[in-house]
Amino acid sequence: MTDGHIHIERGPYTLEWIDQFVNRAVEMGLDEIRLLEHNYIFEEFSPMYDSVRAYSEYVDAWFQRSAGKHKLADYLELIGLARSHQFPIEVKFGLEICYFKEFEGFIHELTKDKGFDFLLGSIHFVDNFAFDHKPEHWAGLDVDRIYRRYFEASVSLARSGIFDGIGHPDAIKLFGHKPSYPLSGFYESLAAELAKSGMYADHNSGTERRCPETASLGMDTELLGTLKKHNVTIITSSDAHCPEDVGYKIRELNNML
Repeated sequence: MTDGHIHIERGPYTLEWIDQFVNRAVEMGLDEIRLLEHNYIFEEFSPMYDSVRAYSEYVDAWFQRSAGKHKLADYLELIGLARSHQFPIEVKFGLEICYFKEFEGFIHELTKDKGFDFLLGSIHFVDNFAFDHKPEHWAGLDVDRIYRRYFEASVSLARSGIFDGIGHPDAIKLFGHKPSYPLSGFYESLAAELAKSGMYADHNSGTERRCPETASLGMDTELLGTLKKHNVTIITSSDAHCPEDVGYKIRELNNML
């Protein structure tokens, strides 16, 4: 079993910290883990967030608290150190990158030839709106439009040629908002583009762990079925941000496949 989406940002860049994630993975019966960092952790990516910071004082405050804490070289040094270490399971290293179409070239230039095992593209903002921060931020917004723009951005992400996978492809459901129309057409378009690009989809338990009252476990069953119909590879993941959450409901996610 694989846990393909694990963040290490809450600890030091040391082998001892990595070992805590690996040890938990072994306890959970995993064969492979994929460790990554949010790109906003690194100061080199800061220009990507100017517009979302201008859009929301809340996001600006969040960014000042959370972003730009490392240089990319710090992470690459840790990866080099880890690759010289013998782990009892397979450990891969990558980045989770917020996708903004206007920054495709910027992202490519910053990540090319860096030796990452994988790049995971994710939608965290829809027209500058941080849809997954606070449920009350949805008040008065056009849910139908946000869903449409979310999946349009997801299809664009899949077409970009930058990423190996797409993260939590229906995370827009986090707080329980639903559009008034069926999503079948968007699912078909996304699945077709992922298949064409040879990308995998992240079957993620993190939304349910975070909001069990409003978010179902993993991907919507219709989306999952559509991806399987198009032979898109599915990678199970916990979206853990601490060692204790590694492997969270991975077995249940596998049983859905």
